[in-house]
Amino acid sequence: MSEVEDISKTELWLVETTLKERYGDNPPEIELGDAEIRLYPSDRELTACPLVHWQHNKCHFVIFKIGDNRYRAQFFYRSYQQYGTGVNQYDDLTECLVSLLQVQADHQAQESGDIKKKRR
Repeated sequence: MSEVEDISKTELWLVETTLKERYGDNPPEIELGDAEIRLYPSDRELTACPLVHWQHNKCHFVIFKIGDNRYRAQFFYRSYQQYGTGVNQYDDLTECLVSLLQVQADHQAQESGDIKKKRR
């Protein structure tokens, strides 16, 4: 099993700053952790990846660091209610964070009936 370098102080600062901008004076508490994930669906081995986690209004947010300047994001409510951003990996943490927050906000608005679901 290979490993990815830990979340840096700069990356953590970026997450903290973005969440302060998003949530104002009461940003959620950030937790650091690790997860073993498959980087690609065809991978047989798991890769240990550091992650950043926070919770807001019963929604959990996770950003996985999957390599140098490579990130993956998802949010979930329960184990069977997991959602991604539609992008498999980002090479910019700010873009990853903003996309995750926007997709979750759109999802929440859709679920509450504030916006209609798009037809494909």
